[in-house]
Amino acid sequence: MKHLKVLLTIALAVFSCTAMNAQTTKTKIKSSKTIADSVYKCPMKCEGEKTYNKAGKCPVCNMKLKPMAKPAAMTYQCPMKCEGDKSYSKAGKCPVCKMNLKAKPADVAKVTYQCPMKCEGDKAYSKEGKCPECNMALKKVKTDKVKESHDGHNHK
Repeated sequence: MKHLKVLLTIALAVFSCTAMNAQTTKTKIKSSKTIADSVYKCPMKCEGEKTYNKAGKCPVCNMKLKPMAKPAAMTYQCPMKCEGDKSYSKAGKCPVCKMNLKAKPADVAKVTYQCPMKCEGDKAYSKEGKCPECNMALKKVKTDKVKESHDGHNHK
């Protein structure tokens, strides 16, 4: 009976080690695929929106950088609009006035969510969630391309 308990204990230990090793291998393979599609950013935003191409630690707060999806491509425009709304794919100088081109976010897809029962009419939400009236899950209703702009702000 003692031999049976010892054999079962050894078999369980070997099985556990094999399972842990297989799980670790899957995690390594999965994480290596996502590294190419990521940039890294400080979770405390010490340096604002600055991103890094490699994992590591934040030079300011020394926290581990978190992987994030790569941002959408930027376009660049002359701040004086010398050439109207013409945009460039690389930073540089305006060929007309020689000012530095300013970064402008690319078009962003806007997603809205609404209650499928229309409890609140056409009220839309920017995030997924539940309807405050009937508690049903909000449904995605439309995806429009919207240009990021500062319309309505009181910039001078």
